[in-house]
Amino acid sequence: MREFHLASTTDGSALDLQAMPLLDSIDDPKDLLRLDYGQLEVLAGEIRSFLIDNMALTGGHLSPNLGVVELTLALHRVFDSPKDRILFDVGHQAYTHKLVTGRKELFDTLRQDGGLSGYPNPTESIHDFVENSHSSTSLSYAMGMAKARADEDDFVVAVIGDGALTGGMAYEALNHIAQDKPRGLIIVINDNGRSYAPTVGGLAQHLSRLRVDHRYEDAKQAFGRLLGKLPVVGEIAEETAIRVKDSIKEMVQPLTFFDVLGLKYTGPIDGHNLELLEETFTKAKGFDEPVVIHIATEKGRGYGPAILDEREKLHGVGKFEVATGKPIGGGLSMTKVFENALVELARADDKIVAVTAAMQSPTGLNAMAEQFPDRVFDVGICEQHAVTMAAGLAMGGKHPVVSIYSTFMQRALDQVTYDVALHKQPVTFVLDRAGVTGPDGPSHHGMFDLSFLRMVPGMVVGAPSNELELAEMLAALTAHDGPGSIRYPKAVATTIPKGPFTPTPIGVWEELQSGNDVLILAVGSMVEPAQKAAARLAEAGISATLVNARWVKPMDDRLAGWAAAHSHVVTIEDNIVTGGFGAGVAEALAEAGVATPLTMMAIPSSFLRFGNPVTIREEIGLNEDGIVKTVSNVLGHEGAS
Repeated sequence: MREFHLASTTDGSALDLQAMPLLDSIDDPKDLLRLDYGQLEVLAGEIRSFLIDNMALTGGHLSPNLGVVELTLALHRVFDSPKDRILFDVGHQAYTHKLVTGRKELFDTLRQDGGLSGYPNPTESIHDFVENSHSSTSLSYAMGMAKARADEDDFVVAVIGDGALTGGMAYEALNHIAQDKPRGLIIVINDNGRSYAPTVGGLAQHLSRLRVDHRYEDAKQAFGRLLGKLPVVGEIAEETAIRVKDSIKEMVQPLTFFDVLGLKYTGPIDGHNLELLEETFTKAKGFDEPVVIHIATEKGRGYGPAILDEREKLHGVGKFEVATGKPIGGGLSMTKVFENALVELARADDKIVAVTAAMQSPTGLNAMAEQFPDRVFDVGICEQHAVTMAAGLAMGGKHPVVSIYSTFMQRALDQVTYDVALHKQPVTFVLDRAGVTGPDGPSHHGMFDLSFLRMVPGMVVGAPSNELELAEMLAALTAHDGPGSIRYPKAVATTIPKGPFTPTPIGVWEELQSGNDVLILAVGSMVEPAQKAAARLAEAGISATLVNARWVKPMDDRLAGWAAAHSHVVTIEDNIVTGGFGAGVAEALAEAGVATPLTMMAIPSSFLRFGNPVTIREEIGLNEDGIVKTVSNVLGHEGAS
């Protein structure tokens, strides 16, 4: 850890600041009340150093948390958590919150097996209320909590970033909040101008203009002082004063988006000025209606490599060198395989365009955006809009590729079903982070996509097992005249295939080996462990037919014949067992009248914890050992191990 050099106390506190860092004295938010502003500034520096040093070892969401240190300290000094509920949207800006609520000693286990969650987690602390790692939800949670609160002295504070504010749910919640105006609800917009990359959209531009033009707030304060000096007699005089005030505001600067909604708005204010933050939050508590407080912060504040990173400000990192911010390890990834394949296909077909929901870099669209900037569309954190816009692009003669994390795809299922599939539009969905993803937790495992996409009429569903297959399946779907999807895991790649790519025939599986005892049908990332397991089973005298079932839908016409020729069928997928690939095989065999016993190996029907993906797959039996054990058991064979 970094050595801290601290000033001594100035307020008579019993703390010996020369003997220990201030951070070591903070176990509860109430401990912050003992510090003066000079000490709080020292504490903010300590927190940034602590976060940088710890995340260099564990990875995590670095820059979002460096930007909200003072904001979080001010919130916890003004509001009484957990009596007052502080909600962080998306949740990856809650590390300082975790530090000041007694979890400092767990930070070396951040996002590790059995350790500290990377998001707020109600099972960890009474100061956490939702495991809200999907964006744009905080205002809806907050509205419900504000309406349900029993104590009139309680407050609900929703901290939402300008990136999350682009999401459709946020607009819906704001509309309801403006209509109902629940007491005790305070909305803090943490505006750093970015989500992963710079925030896009009309509201982002609006907030940006407010950030750089302080005439609005200056005029409000000046006119407020003027009104305070005028005598107000009776309701008519008061009403006249309000109208004059509103007229002058509009002359100085047009009404903000929030003013138009009828919400009380103030800002933007410096999100790193502790005294100003506390003063603003304290005033907000005195109103009998919701208040929107616009805070301007700097993403990555205090860490040079993050500030210099123009693309993402080191938003989410793995292990890295503290001095440079450069990643340790890493290398090729399946995302990079997709990125290169898409560019090659787009170079040969100008109808191919790409759509991202504020995640251009993480989902592999940077290379295409650099080479074909007019053919990549970033719509903000708006998955539903992204999908229906893609349908419109397809109706206009383009072939859109919507690149998105598996876990976020489910947010737009209605649009996939009725806007794309119902109209039989050629839209290709490419789902990164499918299956067991690991450290980001329950809401980030891509464990549902095979189930919900398989049920969509006309949808082609693919799951490549290796790098070349990913590129060739992408070639097949970008030439397909209807909707299709590909899912691939967060995984290391060994090579980057070069084109031209031969399209993989849709609905045709690959028989990897032939046997007599059991038919093993493996999907995507489960093919490799299934191959290793099949070799061990052979050594134990079990003869298996192993098939790479790369198209989950449509299924290979040979399925019924394969199943009928074996005593047992085993399906293997890293998707939830309910409605997934195995369920599809069961349906197909039942329709064909094949009664061969079937065992489905899949993710159990429960949410998975966060942690090491290898360990999690071992726990649920989705690895080589688990396959050997399951196949041996269903065949009643005790020799394999």
